Amino acid sequence: MLVLTRKKNESIIIADNVEITVVEISKGHVKLGIKAPRHVSIHRKEVYDAITQENIQAAKVTAEDIIKLKNIFKKGGDGK
Repeated sequence: MLVLTRKKNESIIIADNVEITVVEISKGHVKLGIKAPRHVSIHRKEVYDAITQENIQAAKVTAEDIIKLKNIFKKGGDGK
């Protein structure tokens, strides 16, 4: 991990197209401003972790799920 010290209004650049600026420092909190291209996803870590866990859960498929899906297509869509 790279650790940098920055003061208010100072920035760091990541990969030529992401700029992170210290906007405000107060009461143990740091407010950051981030400039990045629209295609770059930016999330707080706890949100990113939640998204990752949801994606892992959504990707889990059981043999029973496959059989149910097969039956839905075989019987015309209602699965009965």
